[in-house]
Amino acid sequence: MRLFLVFAFIGCLCNTIFCQAVSISLNNGSFEDIPRHSHAPIGWKDCGFLDESPPDIQPSGFSVNKKAVDGKTYLGLVVRDNDTWEAVSQQLSQPLEKGKCYEFSIFLARSELYVSPSQITGKEANYTTPAKLRIYGGFGYCDKQYLLGETALVINTRWIEYSFKFEPIGDYTHLLFEAFYKTPTLFPYNGNILLDNASTINMIPCDETDTPIETDGGPIAEAETEIPEERTPIPDERTKTYDYNDEKTNSTVAAVKEEPKEKDTSTKTVTRIGGFKREELRRDQVIRIEKLFFEVDASEIQKESFGELNNLYEFLSENGDVVVEIGGHTNSVPTEDWYCDSLSTARAKAVADYLVNKGIATERLQFKGYGKRKPLYSNRTEFGRRKNQRVEIKILSIG
Repeated sequence: MRLFLVFAFIGCLCNTIFCQAVSISLNNGSFEDIPRHSHAPIGWKDCGFLDESPPDIQPSGFSVNKKAVDGKTYLGLVVRDNDTWEAVSQQLSQPLEKGKCYEFSIFLARSELYVSPSQITGKEANYTTPAKLRIYGGFGYCDKQYLLGETALVINTRWIEYSFKFEPIGDYTHLLFEAFYKTPTLFPYNGNILLDNASTINMIPCDETDTPIETDGGPIAEAETEIPEERTPIPDERTKTYDYNDEKTNSTVAAVKEEPKEKDTSTKTVTRIGGFKREELRRDQVIRIEKLFFEVDASEIQKESFGELNNLYEFLSENGDVVVEIGGHTNSVPTEDWYCDSLSTARAKAVADYLVNKGIATERLQFKGYGKRKPLYSNRTEFGRRKNQRVEIKILSIG
């Protein structure tokens, strides 16, 4: 009996401490196959667009000639100027577990040459603009249920190992790698990303701290490479930009008032808005307001948002030369365009009201509802719908 209890105790200990080193191996994580274009490697399924060619097993053409990190071949993914991009997926050897934490790494680079016809003009183009890698978990091939991680723009032209920490919110059975554009302002361009030597996915303690990805110059940052100008959209009479004092808007907005507080006499200076320093801001820059919450299907701002809005107010108060547009956006759940336009306009105006009530001059504020016309992510997933329903600040003038 005592022996049984000892083994039982050891078994429990194994389950809680010693047996946490679960590893999930990828099938052909080095993307080995016959070098050829328009063909997903063995073990991977093409998850691109139906009318577009699959990704490439490089080096096989398009002037891509980089040596592989591991083995002889690697994967080439592109984003295109016609708003399509490439992705691959595979079923995992065992599911990622909800509430567990994992670490994973993969080598990424950008090819300096990736010559192929433009899908817009038909003329030869160099798909060299930096793109980013997104990693999704799902319940089937090409299923993007949850964004597990993403990189900054991959600007490096030599191979660098990128590390990730996953904390899935579901028991995902499949993994997807996707090339994607620079965000949050999404407009299509021609770019590429190379992938090689993906590691096993290892379970780790969830309280482990993240290690920043390093490059020659420190942590990876957004690329400084110039990206094509955003194409001017066709004017849409269904949306309109309002100066704050414009009385033509028909949205009904509940005034938001905060409990009065003692005046802060400290010398604290707010130097950032949305993570940007003042000197990093430029005209027409768009910044998302994080942690901004509204009542369901309404424009009433929830109390949890006051901290974020107060930070915005303090920045505008200390930088009196900045004029902004407040833009509201919805996801595609409401089917009626007019409803999305009305709700997004009302929410944008609610933010403007909040700032005016705290003392920002009305001539420094404009607001506009964009409805569901400018999604950042696919509306087919809960993650995408949550991200698309947002309020953004656009810098109209500064300095």
